[in-house]
Amino acid sequence: MTPGPHLSRRSFLGMAAATPLATTGVLGAGAGTARAAGTAYVMAYFTESPNGTGTDYGLHLAVSTDSLNWMPLNQNRPVVTPTEGALGLRDPFILRKRDGTFVVLATDLLGTDWNYVSQYVHVWNSADLRTFTGYHRLKLHDMNTHAWAPEAFWDAGRGRYALVYSAVNSSGHNVIMVNHTTDFVTASAPQVFFDPGYDVIDGDMAVGVNGVNYLYFKKDQTLVGARSTSLDPGSFTEFSTGVAHGGTEAPTLVKAPNGGDWFLWGDTYTPNGVFYAWQTSDLASGTWTALDQRAYTQPVNSKHCGITPLSTTEYDNLVTRWGAPGWNRLKSYNYPARYVRHSDYTGRIDAYPFDPYTDSLWQLVPGLADSAGVSFRSVSHPTRYLRHYDYRIRLDVDDGTPAFAADATFSRTAGLADASWSSFRSYNNPGRYLRHFDYALRIDPITTATDRQDATFRVGY
Repeated sequence: MTPGPHLSRRSFLGMAAATPLATTGVLGAGAGTARAAGTAYVMAYFTESPNGTGTDYGLHLAVSTDSLNWMPLNQNRPVVTPTEGALGLRDPFILRKRDGTFVVLATDLLGTDWNYVSQYVHVWNSADLRTFTGYHRLKLHDMNTHAWAPEAFWDAGRGRYALVYSAVNSSGHNVIMVNHTTDFVTASAPQVFFDPGYDVIDGDMAVGVNGVNYLYFKKDQTLVGARSTSLDPGSFTEFSTGVAHGGTEAPTLVKAPNGGDWFLWGDTYTPNGVFYAWQTSDLASGTWTALDQRAYTQPVNSKHCGITPLSTTEYDNLVTRWGAPGWNRLKSYNYPARYVRHSDYTGRIDAYPFDPYTDSLWQLVPGLADSAGVSFRSVSHPTRYLRHYDYRIRLDVDDGTPAFAADATFSRTAGLADASWSSFRSYNNPGRYLRHFDYALRIDPITTATDRQDATFRVGY
């Protein structure tokens, strides 16, 4: 977000703020419980792209089996959109309630109209995230300030859900507020949950981890943690080493599939929301190690997300209901911030994000010259395919000739630098592989370790 009168929730603390991801700690009975074997994850988010072609302020969903690499659902289109208030949302969060159903919370804000002040948050109920019912807005306070980045968790001691969010207090800086509710229809009077005396925003919780509750938040442009053995307002004390990658906001704690490690996600507010992730084996240590970007891939254009564990059946049901994408993206192995795209009808790898983002979407179809191979059809220019010409890769119209078909066909193999990734051998020049060189794509013989890395790609979404 960008600054408004009290600055934006995405650019507030130094100038910024934001939130991805709900923690495993907000699952009904107990936060911080280990993820059960065979389960998966769902991410809620909205979308923005550099020039707006991929921007949508509705609820988007993606799924993952490892909490790191994500498959957008519904072709990365919204599954539901607000019909009240600002008619848009930011910062969505999914809570699994104690009865096993879900509630979706989100900021009542369309785009970047920071002058719009809403004391409400959007609320949907859902039995399975395939249908959404009971839409309404929940009023949280009567103050002349916002209610940004709502999240919730079960407070067992109070027998109620705690709904936390960011707002400006009487001293003029952002704090984390809390209201308590049993039904997300009515709520108790607001209280200040966390106010260390400086601007904080985007609170994310992990509750009951070895008897300790953790609150991560944005301080200046850094993600920082506080902790308490209770859930009482005012009881949390900052303790962790801050992490950031540029201006970072929207902290999200996620229990790793192995049940021992934790991931901390953060969202940069420029340029247009790049997610970064850190890992720790000991949440109590407050220290984090940055993950290699090869390990994770965010949904295209995703911003300020929330992550919630699912069962395998729920994962399968969501894919059945909303569908897998009809396209893929290809990430570079040794430049994992870059993706294969076409620009001026030439193939290259460029740093995410960019517009038109559809230039990086590909349909991997049976090879034009040999159906056992693969050809790359452009989503944005569906009559055009990647093909080599004088060993350089171009995006050309299929002219129907055998020569074009052969130039546009590749054999997919295990990745030359990492067998879990992919490499692509030219069909009619089988001694050469698709690779990047000075960010441009071409086909070359592969002889060195650097060549092997240049010729290795992750096929994802």
